[in-house]
Amino acid sequence: MKFSTKLGLWFFFCILIIETGSMLFLHQNVVQTLIDNEKEALLARGASHRDVLEDSFTDNTLQHIVLMESKTDTEVVITDQNGDVIESSIALNEEINFFILQITNDDQVIEADWESQSYIATASPFRSNSGENGTVYMLKSTNQMKGLITDLNHHFAIAVIIILFFLVITNIILVKLLTKPLVSMKEATKRISEGDFTVTLPVKSKDEIGELANSIQTLASNLNYLKQERKEFLASISHELRTPLTYIRGYADIGQKPNLVESQKNEYLKIIHEESIRVSNLLEDLFELAKMDQNSFSIMNEEVQFREFLQTIYDKAYPVFSNSGIELKFNRKEECYVNIDPLRFEQVVLNILDNALKYSDGGTTTIELSKKDNTCKLTISDEGKGIPEDQIPYIFDRLFRVEKSRSRLTGGVGLGLSIVKEIVDAHEGELKVSSEFGVGTTVSILLKEAKNR
Repeated sequence: MKFSTKLGLWFFFCILIIETGSMLFLHQNVVQTLIDNEKEALLARGASHRDVLEDSFTDNTLQHIVLMESKTDTEVVITDQNGDVIESSIALNEEINFFILQITNDDQVIEADWESQSYIATASPFRSNSGENGTVYMLKSTNQMKGLITDLNHHFAIAVIIILFFLVITNIILVKLLTKPLVSMKEATKRISEGDFTVTLPVKSKDEIGELANSIQTLASNLNYLKQERKEFLASISHELRTPLTYIRGYADIGQKPNLVESQKNEYLKIIHEESIRVSNLLEDLFELAKMDQNSFSIMNEEVQFREFLQTIYDKAYPVFSNSGIELKFNRKEECYVNIDPLRFEQVVLNILDNALKYSDGGTTTIELSKKDNTCKLTISDEGKGIPEDQIPYIFDRLFRVEKSRSRLTGGVGLGLSIVKEIVDAHEGELKVSSEFGVGTTVSILLKEAKNR
């Protein structure tokens, strides 16, 4: 059974039970109120006649009361203190005789069973000023009440039919409105399972269904992004591998020619060696990223004196920068201890310095260590080409390069910063980049200070 059918039946029966209970309760109370009003009216009418007789007990008064009741839908029987009938507006029968045999000391209903009896009846004892005692019996035929209640039942039955009709219509509309977005989401998830991630869900509500639709839409968008990224990644990797392999194969073929001089062979071997290093570095970066994706990437943290750690890297990088005509400075403002994996974090710092070296034509690159509260901050600033502002959000994407021409002079394939981001995240650090095109770039890494410090 479909969910929409189950939801419709569940909703229908719940409302049906509520409506049935409400209608039964309403019907019972309306009928009871009607009967109670009739009894109270009959009792009040008998009390009125009693008051008249207590003030003026005469033949004219008796006849006047009987005459009045003969013109209405109620009947009156007046008896003396012995139970003998003095006046009556109705011919007596066995049932009426049974009523007048009931002696009471105050006003009361002596017959209230309107369903099985022909009359409901009240008794109002009186004592006139002239000393006569007796009882005024008021009777009302139940046929009229039964007819009125029958009409009421018919009206209720019509109301129930109308309510059921509108309940069915409302149920169908509500079920369609409620299940329509669910059906859309079902179709969307089916398309996603078949590999089509270009789904669009028009659900705009702010309730749980809207949140579910937004989650599915986000999932589809992310999967579509990953699909496109995978295609671009594979295409870029193919390109990056094809280029050095083409050089290696081409120069290897040329190097096999017998008429080459030794200097030419050495030149070709040098190119082959450089290209093989490029392939090796690319494969190593890919291997690192694969381990990160498979959650097999691990770090071995230890407490490190950050200033001494950076001093070692500075000493290692200084000659390379100096030979390239770039001044490398190290500003050690604060003493700071951090928990890091020295090998992994050296890879981070060297990678950032390598980018500063590649994209700077002279100027100064500065390594700065500072501390604020319980946070150690490493800042590496260069005076290189800088990064256009609109491209900064993408520099950590795999294979992204600011230089779309992929110039072989700068080297790299756009994996270094992706690895840097993964390693910093693994250290629970924060990586920030700010840059101004043509002015330079600043990379900041924030790490928590070691707790025992």
